[in-house]
Amino acid sequence: MTFLIRTTVVFLRQFELPHFAETLPAGEYDIEVQHSEPSTIEAFGPGPSVLIRLPPRPSHPGLVRTLTVPFAALERATAKDKLTGKALLDFVLEEMLNDPMVRLIMHADGVGEADIRKLYSIQIKNKFIENKSIKIIEEAALK
Repeated sequence: MTFLIRTTVVFLRQFELPHFAETLPAGEYDIEVQHSEPSTIEAFGPGPSVLIRLPPRPSHPGLVRTLTVPFAALERATAKDKLTGKALLDFVLEEMLNDPMVRLIMHADGVGEADIRKLYSIQIKNKFIENKSIKIIEEAALK
């Protein structure tokens, strides 16, 4: 059985979606989420897809456009929009620290919020150093 959910998503600033070579403007977007009941075959599949109704281009004002993307791609774009430019990792960290179950486990393990934030900041620094090292190696290879 397939379910169709129609709703509206609001972006406060312009955004991009993967594999779509256009920056979309801020505003309201009508979406349709098509989701089917999970089966054993689909359990590890890509998940539901989302049909987004795009605004017409100024060059073609009457043209109706739609784009179908994986639900995860739209979810990432909305998360980035909520963060006003913060990295997705920061969003995940804040969501995790606001989860009561995570708080209970942290308390049971004697781990504080400062410990988790420190751990994540070290990861971010290491990722930055790793990316910078890769860039230096790539530049050296091009010379």
